[in-house]
Amino acid sequence: MAAPRAAVASAKQVTRQNFAEAVRELGAHLEACDYVAVAAQKTGAPTGWRRALPVDTAETAYLKAKLAAESFQPLQIAVCPFRLRSSSPSTLVAYPYNFHLFPRDELQLGMPSYSFSCQSSYLSTMANDGFDFNMCIYDGISYLSRVQESLARQKIFTPRPQQLLPSPSTSVSDSVFVNRIKSKILHWRKGYADPSKKDDGTLVSSLSRLILGGETYGSRPSMSIDVCSDRQVQLVLEAVNHISDDLVSLVVPHKAGAARSVRVIFTNSKEDKNLLLMDIQKLEDEQNFKFRGFREVIDLLSSSQKPIISYNCLNDMTMLHTKFIAPLPPNLHEFMCSLKMVFSNVVDINHLLRQIGPLRKAKNIQAALSYLQRQYFVPIEIEIPQQDGTSSVTKNEQNVLRITKLFAKLSNLLKISPECQLQSREQCTAVEEYCNIFYPSCVVEGSYDANFAIESDTTETVSTDNIIFLWGFREKSVKELKSYLIGLHQAFSEDFEVKLLDKTCSALIFRDSNTATQLLKEINSEGPSLNRFFSEGLKAAGFEVYRKVCRLGLWDSDLAEVLEDVSSELGVPTLPECSTSQIYWNSALMLDLKEYLEC
Repeated sequence: MAAPRAAVASAKQVTRQNFAEAVRELGAHLEACDYVAVAAQKTGAPTGWRRALPVDTAETAYLKAKLAAESFQPLQIAVCPFRLRSSSPSTLVAYPYNFHLFPRDELQLGMPSYSFSCQSSYLSTMANDGFDFNMCIYDGISYLSRVQESLARQKIFTPRPQQLLPSPSTSVSDSVFVNRIKSKILHWRKGYADPSKKDDGTLVSSLSRLILGGETYGSRPSMSIDVCSDRQVQLVLEAVNHISDDLVSLVVPHKAGAARSVRVIFTNSKEDKNLLLMDIQKLEDEQNFKFRGFREVIDLLSSSQKPIISYNCLNDMTMLHTKFIAPLPPNLHEFMCSLKMVFSNVVDINHLLRQIGPLRKAKNIQAALSYLQRQYFVPIEIEIPQQDGTSSVTKNEQNVLRITKLFAKLSNLLKISPECQLQSREQCTAVEEYCNIFYPSCVVEGSYDANFAIESDTTETVSTDNIIFLWGFREKSVKELKSYLIGLHQAFSEDFEVKLLDKTCSALIFRDSNTATQLLKEINSEGPSLNRFFSEGLKAAGFEVYRKVCRLGLWDSDLAEVLEDVSSELGVPTLPECSTSQIYWNSALMLDLKEYLEC
């Protein structure tokens, strides 16, 4: 058995050359582990007001994550199964893999992708970190999502076995069809099953083979039976099943995906039949592997049902969904129902950080690890067994190892345990208690300086009725803008906060929703008390306008421009409507998604 390596060991680098072997190893490691950490190296991230903001509801934050997932491409996905051993000190055993991806159209079907967006700053950072773009493009693993695979199978026709379904009542026409097919198959089979009619290579034997049916499947005799419906397919399968055990049936699909014919193959012994079935299964597995590509890994993670650990779950899960499962649904509720079918338990590290007071201010993983190192005694020994195919440590695998280490420390402090271990441990909390609560990150990915955000220790719940979006103020700081507004209307003498969302627009958060509602009414009616407000070129809108901007996907312009366009179309309905929501007013944004899992 290979000796453990230190935590600086690199992950197994996986390209299409060693992908099949890595998938087999990963499956075995998933069986032996309790959790799976995931991290992705993408070609960009949302900027400006397209990022998750403190004024975003769960729905608008999802729409922004959807935009990012559909725009940018993951070039590396690190997957790290790991388990925690209760000892003194605690031991973390990790098996990191770094999969190199590229959406190559290997099947010549126009899938998975013709194009994706890149940000120059991301590519520059990746190049400085030693990212191998040549290996990514020429040797990266391609993939098809589940939906794309279904579409591809309608265009690539592979004969395959089909299960014989319970037969309903047989009509007269069915009986006529079955009798004709049985007679045809029996006559054909007799020519090969009769030991007195051996193929001696003579002209007579060749003519006999031609008359009986000259098709072959490999070296085995076969014949094709044309069918017009799925019902006829089942009738042929039933007839073959009743004739003899030495026959094997394959359904040959048509261009539209429906069955075109059934191929019947003759085998000369039980051993020969078993060999044929093994060959058919091997061909099907190879074809499935070629269709799915990296999605084989996603399917493994899904079937294992192990909790998924990530640092920025909303962005990571939307990316995994759109690339490997199906196009993202238009709203958060449908997304969470769909995600639950694939990954039922997802743990956001950001949520765990906020269970320990000062850690809620940590801006990134390294900051949290540094704080824990200074303030808590949580010794963790990390074992990374030797794996073949490793090379220099990449940034992406550093991220996934940091996530595993941080989760190990946090689970030790918070007494988190896999549900399967709860019976043997006291005063523990099941990991499921912390699942599916996401904190969309507003910090640019790739920043690993050990620093903390300036953030209050409490998160305040604020209704969207309390929020007004303001633009037209020209370039002013938050302090300047707040002082400037106080002299324009009595509503601004009330308690309110100002948050700049981008260079063109700010959000005003009032403590009293009545103040915000009354101010919007006066703005809509262009009341005389706001003459100075309008003369300064200021404009405002309620949250419903912002919600509609996000729903319409108007992401290409500055926020002020799209707010003005949509508010002009809506006219008066800039006031709060019946669909009032809540936000968590802080520099962090909490999305408690458990309510969306009741599907």
